[in-house]
Amino acid sequence: MSARLDIADVYAGYDRADVLDGVTLTVEPGRITCLLGANGSGKTTLIRAILGLTPPRAGRVLFDGRDITRLPTHKVIAAGIACIPEGRRVFPKFTVEENLRTGAYQESSEAVTRDRIAEIYAIFPRLKERRAQLAGTMSGGEQAMVSIGRGLMRAPKLLLIDEPSLGLSPRLVKENFAIIRSINERGITVFLVEQNVHQTLAIAHDGYVLSKGRVVAAGPARELAGRPEVREAYFG
Repeated sequence: MSARLDIADVYAGYDRADVLDGVTLTVEPGRITCLLGANGSGKTTLIRAILGLTPPRAGRVLFDGRDITRLPTHKVIAAGIACIPEGRRVFPKFTVEENLRTGAYQESSEAVTRDRIAEIYAIFPRLKERRAQLAGTMSGGEQAMVSIGRGLMRAPKLLLIDEPSLGLSPRLVKENFAIIRSINERGITVFLVEQNVHQTLAIAHDGYVLSKGRVVAAGPARELAGRPEVREAYFG
């Protein structure tokens, strides 16, 4: 299943100020591609540009060869891109299963929805055990599982994951990244946007480094860790 994402010379920002300065990158089908960068580097603006929340002033966003640059957000999602937002953002007063069902709001078949929930429970047995528990009473790691599961309920071609390590303990970060790798092994393309350099490069195939709205390094993930551009992007 193809899920190629191409960002081509994108400029985007707020009011009259551009945050992204000609960003170009490619997320190849079936792979984990990461985007690294410190706070303020433009990562969030790029996510918003992809999702149609902050449309680019110039450049194009292509998904499976289709120009989605000016599509409204719900049509970007319908095209096959699901976003796992920073900070998880579960519905705290919904149960686990109710949270998962919100991810399938565009699916009209109850049978398909039930099948997808069963698939999520196969990936996350802990969620099955706690399917009637209110999401707001769960641990941060469990809420991360709910958030990822909700994104998978759309049966996406590409999963865009924003800062999955945010606010989690080192043990839960390691667990979360192992889950992301296992999801990719099921054939889902992953675009992983993160600050955590070492954990991210350990599971990614390809990587890009963003600094001050520009891509300053790109290449196979295993080669990026030692690049001086990476240190410069984080530490100046």
